[in-house]
Amino acid sequence: MRAQLAAVDLADTAHRRRERGDVPGWVLITLMTAGLVAVLWTVAEDQLQALFRRAMDSVSR
Repeated sequence: MRAQLAAVDLADTAHRRRERGDVPGWVLITLMTAGLVAVLWTVAEDQLQALFRRAMDSVSR
């Protein structure tokens, strides 16, 4: 009985390790996305503000 419980516990622990996910991959994706947003905002700030103003004006009319 103890051997069976130990085997189940070992299998459960291994399953949890596999399900942990790729944390460094998610961190990299998040940082790259933040970098892209910062670059796009820097390059196109005036155009984005004008686009937002036009959109808000068209909704408020």
